[in-house]
Amino acid sequence: MIKYALICDQSHDFESWFANSASFEEQARRGFVSCPVCNSIKVERAIMAPHVARTDRGKTMIEAPSPAAGPAVAAMAPEAAPVALMGEKEIALRQMLAELHRQVAENAEHVGKRFAEEALKIHHGESDNRAIYGEASLEDARMLHEEGVEFLPLPRLPDAGH
Repeated sequence: MIKYALICDQSHDFESWFANSASFEEQARRGFVSCPVCNSIKVERAIMAPHVARTDRGKTMIEAPSPAAGPAVAAMAPEAAPVALMGEKEIALRQMLAELHRQVAENAEHVGKRFAEEALKIHHGESDNRAIYGEASLEDARMLHEEGVEFLPLPRLPDAGH
């Protein structure tokens, strides 16, 4: 199960659980997902880090700090780490993500933690229109979305050695 942060066309935020991404897409397409505040069926996923239902009840959990001083995330203790054998589709997906990161790095300017600030300047015509990439907090991403700035969150790459 996946818990999505959702937003309607009237900017009401709410959350809901779905079996998977395809389930959300199908239910939204058919008008089965509605805002609990205004009943609008014009609903989309908000910028978020998805919550996935736990299947590890009873196993030891540790808190691991995330990169860039973000919030702590739960991680399996090393002795109880889940593993999976990657199939052809997963290997191809990993290669596509690596290629996406390479393309962005080669064709865009890295602005680091100034991403939200610089993206707004470009959006408002205060800075040259160009491709940029960097880091943004969830609050920054929400603000950019509300301002109408089009951007693409880049998924993190798994360690290259795995």
